[in-house]
Amino acid sequence: MITLGWVYVLAGGAFAAFAVLGLSDNANPKRFGNAAFWGLMALSMWAGDFLGDLGNGLLVLALVAIAGIGALGRSGGGDVAPALRAERSRRFGNGLFLIALVIPASALLGTVALRHLPTLIDVKQVTLISLALGVLLALAYGHARLRAAPMLPLQQGRRLMDQVGWAAILPQMLASLGAVFALAGVGEAVGGIIQLAIPEGSLLGAVIAFGLGMALFTIVMGNAFAAFPVMIAAIGMPLLITRYGGDPTIISAIGMLAGFCGTLMTPMAANFNLVPAALLELKDEYGVIRRQIGTALPLLAVNIALIYLLAFR
Repeated sequence: MITLGWVYVLAGGAFAAFAVLGLSDNANPKRFGNAAFWGLMALSMWAGDFLGDLGNGLLVLALVAIAGIGALGRSGGGDVAPALRAERSRRFGNGLFLIALVIPASALLGTVALRHLPTLIDVKQVTLISLALGVLLALAYGHARLRAAPMLPLQQGRRLMDQVGWAAILPQMLASLGAVFALAGVGEAVGGIIQLAIPEGSLLGAVIAFGLGMALFTIVMGNAFAAFPVMIAAIGMPLLITRYGGDPTIISAIGMLAGFCGTLMTPMAANFNLVPAALLELKDEYGVIRRQIGTALPLLAVNIALIYLLAFR
């Protein structure tokens, strides 16, 4: 049976390949740091279940230390020759995007079709497994279409990950932090403080506190998934759902959208705001955030209004 464990094995193999290829990249003066960083990521994928809480904690601290001391660098070599890229672009045109579309199409179709094969696929994780299968199908299709060297996808993947650097794993780190905060009772403590500022019996005040709290915690923590457990424990569950009888589905779904408004306004959401700036080599590192604030603030107001109007009918 194909389980989520096989997806971790596949992801670990990719990180291990990045580590090995990075180690042999003489154009990168910090190649040992890159190799150690991606090697530890491979170890977490392959052996995370066996390392235990202490072992995984030490592994995370090692990742932070490598990034913190500036041991990660970028390679200047290994890119595809501009003439070859131009020739492939002329020959295939927009058809190149078909390779990328194989992944979401496989994830969608696999989620629908493979759940009827419980003896072959772990149906509880069918979406993630389908996504991983889609990556393999895209690689096979891309190789058949472009006739590129077998190692080229890994080399370019390694170059991309080196460009992104530590920010590539920030979403996972922040989501884990949100779960830790929730288990530690931070949500209840925050709720006790926020509820002191909400007028007694004010549904509108509670809705505004919830929406603004989702956005502000996302700005601080960088990820709406990290902010959600804190704010749902602080305001959402005790006030909006339990006291005022709000619809949990609407409150949760639109609450997440309110959190994503915070995502648009924070450098902590590095994968959305800093990574594109780095990949596009923009001169203004925070240029993406500056452009998004004008959309995020009115969108946040709309989301708060929607919670108030739709969740308590």
